[in-house]
This record gives sequence, C-alpha cells and structure tokens, in this order.
Amino acid sequence: MDTDVAIIGSGFAGLGMAIRLKQAGRDDFLVLERGDDVGGTWHYNTYPGCACDVPSHLYSFSFAPNPGWSRTYSHQPEILRYLRRCADDFGVRGHVRFSCEVSEARWDGRWRLETSDGTISARVLVSATGALAESKLPDIPGIDRFEGPRFHTAQWDHGFECEGRRVAVIGTGASAIQVVPAIAGKVAHLDVYQRTPPWVTPHTGRPVSALEQRLYKALPPLQRLLRGGIYAARELLVLGFVKDPRLMKVVERVSRRHIERQVRDPELLAKVTPDYTIGCKRILPSNDWYPALGRDNVDLHTSAIAEIRERSIVTEDGLEREVDALVFGTGFHVTDMPAAQFLHGREGKSLDEVWQGSPRALLGTAIAGFPNLFLLLGPNTGLGHSSMVYMIESQIAHVLAALRAMDADGAAAAEARPEAVATYNADLDERMQRTVWTTGCSSWYVDRTGRNSALWPDWTWRFRQRAGRFEEADYRLLEPAREPVAA
Repeated sequence: MDTDVAIIGSGFAGLGMAIRLKQAGRDDFLVLERGDDVGGTWHYNTYPGCACDVPSHLYSFSFAPNPGWSRTYSHQPEILRYLRRCADDFGVRGHVRFSCEVSEARWDGRWRLETSDGTISARVLVSATGALAESKLPDIPGIDRFEGPRFHTAQWDHGFECEGRRVAVIGTGASAIQVVPAIAGKVAHLDVYQRTPPWVTPHTGRPVSALEQRLYKALPPLQRLLRGGIYAARELLVLGFVKDPRLMKVVERVSRRHIERQVRDPELLAKVTPDYTIGCKRILPSNDWYPALGRDNVDLHTSAIAEIRERSIVTEDGLEREVDALVFGTGFHVTDMPAAQFLHGREGKSLDEVWQGSPRALLGTAIAGFPNLFLLLGPNTGLGHSSMVYMIESQIAHVLAALRAMDADGAAAAEARPEAVATYNADLDERMQRTVWTTGCSSWYVDRTGRNSALWPDWTWRFRQRAGRFEEADYRLLEPAREPVAA
C-alpha cells in the first residue's frame, strides 16, 4: 500500500501531526499504531495513581483547548479521553491502522515499511513513538526466576489483586511515587527499593470547579490567558536549570521544608534526603509520597538488590525478604530508543548504528543520511520543567514547513546536511555544560557515552522560534528520480 506520509505512533505527537496534516489539506497519510486505540503512553500506562505532573491547561494541544478538565493536573483516564476525542473531532481516527506494528523501515527512494499488517510505502516517514514507549527492566541476577506476578508499571496487570499481599516496588521515579501511595493502604506489606532519592516538591493540584469550567467554555480567551500564565511561570525555571544552577537553591529550600514537615522519623529522613543538586534529576511533585513511606506496613530499602529468587529479594547487606509480587518502576529506553534499531537510511545503516550510543539530530527532528525522515520527540527535545506538547507542536510546524519547501521546489525529498547537524549539536553541547544537568548526578537524561542527549538546554520559545523556520541551507533538497529516456 502507498501513502504520502506514514506516521508511527498515535500519542500526542502522532495525533498532533495527523491533525495538522489534515488541517493543511493533506489527506494522504496513515497513522500506524501497534495498540488497539490511540493515546500512546496514556493508553499503555494505566497503573494506579497514574497522572500528569504538568498542568492540564498546558498539557494539551493549543488548537484544542479543553474547558472541561476536572483537575488542574489530570489523571490518566481523563487525558486518554481527551486524546480519543481529538482523534474523533478532527477526523483522523479513520487514518489510523490499529494493531499495526512496524518491524523495519528502509529508504530506497521511498520509505518501505514492514509491518504486522503488510508492507507500506511512503514518501515521508514521521516517527512519533516518543521517549516513553518502551519500558526498561533492571539488570538484576535472577529476575527471570521469580515465580510470582512481576510487571513494569507501563504494563500493569489489572488481574493482580494486591490486597493482603507482600509487594515490592523497585525504583523511586515518577511512576513509583504515584503507585506507592495508591497501593500502600491495600497491601499487607510494601517494600520499596531505592537507588537514589528523588527531590520531591509539594503538589499544587486541585479539583477544577464547575464555575471555572463554565467560564472557560463561555470565554475561551480566559483559558488561553491562563495557559499563557502557566507557560510563563514554568519557563522561569529555565533560569535555574540552564542559566545559573545556583538559583535552584530556592526550589531546594521548598523541597527540604516539604521533607521535614512530612517525615518525622530520623532514619527515614536520612534515606529520603537527596545529596545532589536539585534539578539534576527530574523533580517530582507529590503530597502523598512521604506519608506513604512512613506507614507501618511500608519499608524503604537503600541497600542495592543483589539477587531475586523464586519468592524473595536478597540485598547486598545480606538480608532476604519474602515477596509475592514485583512491580518495576524503572523507567524507559529514552536515549537508546528502540525505534532507532529498525530505521535504515540511505546507506543501509540503522539509526542506532549511525548514532553509536549518542542520538543527534537537527532540531531533534532530522538526521543526515535519512531523507524524508522526521522524528517527533527526538534527541534533545525533552524538558525538565514544562509541557512536551509545546515541543511537539514546534516540531510539527517544522515538518510542515519542510513539506511546503519540497512542494515549492518540486523536490522529492529533504535531507539534513551533515555539517548542519554537527554545528547544531556542537552548540547544544556547549550550552549544556552550564546547566544543572551536568552537576554530577546519574540520570536517564545521559546516554551511554556520558552526553545529555535527552534535554533542551534553553528557553522553549527559542526552540519554537528556530523550529518554525525551514532553513534550506540546513537541508539538501533531492530531485525526483527520472525515468530513463528510450533510445
């Protein structure tokens, strides 16, 4: 089957790309979704307590405001309903092929995609798989020996009844600090295994009143004004993250007071107090995390796990603890994105081979040697303070600009120039050296070469300003292949 544009994934990035293509009058596109519904990470992550830590009014499409958000920080079911509604309201659901998983994509003048639903040929390929698409399990000896239920938070087993069971949660990241408070009151006993304590700040989330919802519906500019205010307030954090990490001391004092107010036990206080610069790892908002850890049926362990046995966990301090079920809150493949293994460019090499452990792209979107391939949520587009939807919309604008430039030139393809990619990333790396993310802590922002290939080290409006332009000097526009002339 042939299509002009193939989009892999139907989360915020894939749906946003599809909607904007349709609005631009480009109806010849397909969205390839391996699951049975749209939503991306908000379709797959259904663990107890799952919610977004970015305000609802900002974590939504600018062109599709939702006046009916029930909370200032939305939970997973409501975000999923919003994305489903967007797919229907903007008429793109009919373009989605569900249960269609891409196993390989190769460039031979067009993109040839091998999928579970057959071969698809596309002029342009947009990879919108996102950074939270593939869950990551820890490399712990004996993990496969465990005989009880075991699952990652992103594949929550809803058939598992946790009541009256001994459960172990491995990891203390964003998912874990939501899961643990949600199940702590139900289980017989909960063991939480921590490698590094997160910095946790007070959560300001609250219900949105019916009056507020009516006002937003009646006065859309009011909601847009609120969105702008939230964006501006979040953007101020760039001053500490990027410009002068010493400013993060203000946020650190807020977090320390939060810990001291909620944790009275000196031993637990020592365990949960971080010893690295706040912001170096993702800052997590929660009012329930510390009270959950302080429950009589919850124990926090900081000794590393040495081994997992059939029905127990053994830590390096020699202690063995019985457990009925394992929950892994151990994150995702971010800098080693699995999609890079099946994307093969002009010379036949995979994106993974080209990157050699450290992803690089022009505007996190285009890669030399990969004509007409555009990544959404690619390298160095991640944020530690604001909404990824803002970055997604900025990249979508760039893709649309590239398509318009190809149309105007009569070009068959656009390919980022190697020197443009190199110059862009050299500038990123230079700016990254002054940020809070280089203060020494280990985080999922850093790839296996030691480079931060996940985050954007500047104001987000600057990324949007740059991405909104298609600079022909950064690209090679390739002519269409010509049919041989008959003798």
